[in-house]
Amino acid sequence: MVVKAELTKLGFQYTMVDLGEAEIQENISKEQLAQIKIALLKSGLELMDDKKSVLIQKIKNAIVELVHYSEEPLVMKFSEFLSHKLSHDYTYLANLFSEVQGTTIEKFYIAHKIERVKELLVYNELNLTEIAYQMHYSSVAHLSSQFKKVTGLTPTHFKQLRNKRRTMLEDVGII
Repeated sequence: MVVKAELTKLGFQYTMVDLGEAEIQENISKEQLAQIKIALLKSGLELMDDKKSVLIQKIKNAIVELVHYSEEPLVMKFSEFLSHKLSHDYTYLANLFSEVQGTTIEKFYIAHKIERVKELLVYNELNLTEIAYQMHYSSVAHLSSQFKKVTGLTPTHFKQLRNKRRTMLEDVGII
């Protein structure tokens, strides 16, 4: 909404504004591009005009959307999903991401999955089997081993620590 408002304010006609990208109908000059950059910066947003940076951001957005906002199970391999969604060969995407980010797409994806699992454990609404299913793990054992590898804790221990710390906080001031 902010991007749409800024483009309208500057008098640009756009055909599409989506997460991480906008399509403007007319050709724009370097001066106009600078105006857009300034307007977006004032709103706390950054204009990325480097194609590689844009693609990296699209990879990140696709992963965040998949992990945090999609409840639909993946019907294809993760690499095929990304390749299809971004219309690029997965090897190209993976090499570009690693080169620019200093980590692999897979590690970035796993880190987001584990953060989402932590959220689900904290909310206490789902059991581990339901969380494993929702997060597209093949089994609870796979989820648990990946969780431990990333956090150093089992999901159960993580949940116990959270509950223990919470209880201690509730007792603060009661002596």
